[in-house]
Amino acid sequence: MAGQARIMGATLLGIEGVPIEVEVRISSQLPRIDIVGLPEAAVRESAARVRAAIQAIGLPFPDQRVTVNLAPAALRKQGAGLDLAIAVGVLAAAGHLPAAGVEQVGLVGELALDGRVRGVRGALVLASCLAEARCARVIVPEGNAAEASLLGERAPEIVGALGPLVEALTTERRLGVASETRATVATTHHPNLADVRGQAAAKRALLIAAAGGHGLLLRGAPGAGKTLLARCLPGILPPLAPEEALEVARIHDSVGLAVARCEGLVRPFRAPHHSASQAGLLGGGRAVGPGEVTLAHRGVLFLDELVEFQRGTLESLRQVLEEGRVVLSRAEQRVTLPARFQLIAAANPCPCGWWQSGVRDCRCDDNALARYARRLSGPLLDRIDMHVHVRPVPFLDLDGPAMGDTSEEVRERVIGIRALQSDRLAALGIPPGGRGNAALPFENLTETTRTTRPALRVLARAVDRLALSARAAHRLLRVARTIADLEGEAEVTPGCVAEAVGLRPRQD
Repeated sequence: MAGQARIMGATLLGIEGVPIEVEVRISSQLPRIDIVGLPEAAVRESAARVRAAIQAIGLPFPDQRVTVNLAPAALRKQGAGLDLAIAVGVLAAAGHLPAAGVEQVGLVGELALDGRVRGVRGALVLASCLAEARCARVIVPEGNAAEASLLGERAPEIVGALGPLVEALTTERRLGVASETRATVATTHHPNLADVRGQAAAKRALLIAAAGGHGLLLRGAPGAGKTLLARCLPGILPPLAPEEALEVARIHDSVGLAVARCEGLVRPFRAPHHSASQAGLLGGGRAVGPGEVTLAHRGVLFLDELVEFQRGTLESLRQVLEEGRVVLSRAEQRVTLPARFQLIAAANPCPCGWWQSGVRDCRCDDNALARYARRLSGPLLDRIDMHVHVRPVPFLDLDGPAMGDTSEEVRERVIGIRALQSDRLAALGIPPGGRGNAALPFENLTETTRTTRPALRVLARAVDRLALSARAAHRLLRVARTIADLEGEAEVTPGCVAEAVGLRPRQD
């Protein structure tokens, strides 16, 4: 006897969830199950999982033709998260569940052969999109309870097996709700700034970078402390605000990284290896997913051994640094991924690493130095606000006691400075979103930064002497504004500009 049912599921597109209408029809034809609507391999294989799971809970699988349509048909579906919706649709079409009662139910979950419901990647995003699609009930696996609890009042119900779900849908009984959790994400340990010996100039640059959200390139000999300094940065940045924490959680959950309630935690810190491909850095793949720049959204992207990255991979960052997003265009889809991060990079000054180190003599000739310098393009370097030379610290100084402010003390200072900058951005109608002076628009930048006429004359001389581009000049002015904020100056003075100029190299 023919029967049909309709229920809601969801699939991932990039880092966003897309509601999927699962239509099931049972007809009097030879036994077979067809899944149509551009399913990928994992979705097609759900036929075997659904059959076994239904039989495992003691219900018969229809001995007729079962057709499952996943709409919209033009969108490619991926992952095993549609298993649960397909299984409930089959049971409703076969008469084991009230078909009218499941139409407004949204389901996410992978089925085991014994009827257990396994957690899936991106459950937070998928549950959120189903709630926005006005599903009366949204149900996700117990294994995704921590992520689902981040939705607060919209937290979905959770289920651990197909049997209890069938019983609850039959009796219209509510399942348990994902309760709020305060469990935190296991985060990478970040060194304390007070443990960095010497390097006063580099630590000052790191403070400016943290206070204004500026990019920073650290050049220096091997072992000078470039990586250590970079890894200190997340510990002195302002903590994630609640809305930022949810945004970061959604991104990380879409790739299967552990998430939990994380406002107040340090910002993301991503440090891809220099062998990373362009797709690994920007995102992509057959099923388009986020890359390292998106995983670093609202946090720090650290590129160690910058010169060793593939030239094309680095050049692909130029537009991302300007726009704060990645647009991936494919024949079948176009996905936009957020990528508003703070770039910190480290590099040796020459092939042997000892140029101007004061420790060893450099073995590189002029041609080798020129070839090495050309591996980083001018337009890319132009987009990095500050360039600092890090010199090796004498061994006796390394063995001394910790000196200077701790990361916690510096962080409190940075939080205060960022609050001032947030007010400045708000006055311009720009949502702060955890960004500092680096987000100031170039329109009327002189008035926005309140730069004095003497300071502008210093800037003009520096632009001519160092052969800086207009982009570099604007970035220099934003850095000068951050220095003025740190010094408590209402206006950008010549001294602020002079210090900022010292952090820009000549563009040859």
